[in-house]
Amino acid sequence: MLLALEGIAGAGKSTLRDRLLATAACEDIRLGYIGQFAWLSLEATRTIIGLRAGHPAASGKRAVAAVRRDLELHSRHNLLPALALGPVVADRLTLSTACLLALLHDRPVAHYVQQLAEVTVARADLTVLLTTDPELCRARLARRPTTRRFGEDPSIAARLADLHEHAAIAWTETTGLPLLRYPCATDLDLDLLVAACLDRLRETAPDPART
Repeated sequence: MLLALEGIAGAGKSTLRDRLLATAACEDIRLGYIGQFAWLSLEATRTIIGLRAGHPAASGKRAVAAVRRDLELHSRHNLLPALALGPVVADRLTLSTACLLALLHDRPVAHYVQQLAEVTVARADLTVLLTTDPELCRARLARRPTTRRFGEDPSIAARLADLHEHAAIAWTETTGLPLLRYPCATDLDLDLLVAACLDRLRETAPDPART
């Protein structure tokens, strides 16, 4: 099972990921973790780094080609080998990339969701979209010592939050795969998210007594 955690910066993805990994380990569920990109193609990497810094590619077509190339390599060399060992959680994957493309290349996010969903081996079996209020996300980011990144600017973050909502609809319509929408604003929210994700993971994880 591939579980993707999506949402804007500060929404709680890393906190949820860390709690999931720790709880799964306590239950003897072998849960792996993987990042958003492969970084295995120099040309694709250059384009993606530019996009993440807020710089559009020469064309939307070129941007899509780069992220699809990276996603294909990610699937072949990282995702599939990891999934062969057990369930995997990804901190951002397809939806976040589609939203970034839509933000910088001014086409509906549904278009980019459809383009990336064509890489079928990289489709998450379950996507969790964290709908945490952008103002709370901004407050969390303000407490971090790191320099603010492109997607963390308040006006950009608000636009990305809206794009994620539309991307979630497009993902469900395109793939038919389940997508859960939860805020991650309180400890109770986090507990509910962990429980919902672990319920799905238990359904697919092998019985440790038989492995």
